Amino acid sequence: MSDPEALLTSLRSMSDDDLHHVAEAVRQVQVERAVATGDLDAIIGRAFETGFGRDGLGVLPWIEGALVVCPGGLVAKSRTSHRCRFVSVDDVWVWDSGLLLREDKRSSPGADEGFRAIALIPLVDGTSLDVVTGKARAGGHSVDHVVSYAVRGGELVEVAQRSVSAHH
Repeated sequence: MSDPEALLTSLRSMSDDDLHHVAEAVRQVQVERAVATGDLDAIIGRAFETGFGRDGLGVLPWIEGALVVCPGGLVAKSRTSHRCRFVSVDDVWVWDSGLLLREDKRSSPGADEGFRAIALIPLVDGTSLDVVTGKARAGGHSVDHVVSYAVRGGELVEVAQRSVSAHH
């Protein structure tokens, strides 16, 4: 629409129910465009090549076309000890998210046990992501660091970063 003010006027005149339907329609169009963005196999293949650090954990998510690429992984030293980094989308793990378009998992290379995963979600304004880094020792799991993002204006914007101490 070429006139943003006319669009705002029209939206303001709608009932709450109509606004909800418009918001859902916009979200659906964004998902459809993300799926049509390109070759998901190729995007995931490239992400497996570049989406992991020397520590074996996923790097921070990034945008590719109309998709957010979310690497995650787990590196285990034993059955009771591991390090991990995964993405939470709108307060649920990416693999449980209603926005998940696709996730591929592969065994980690090298001597350590574990796996790597690449998840793709559509670039939808208002979506929040948390990149959670943690570890497990002797059966207990703890969070070490969280980097939070929001999708705003088609961009992934960092909104917070916090380290979590064992005392909290």
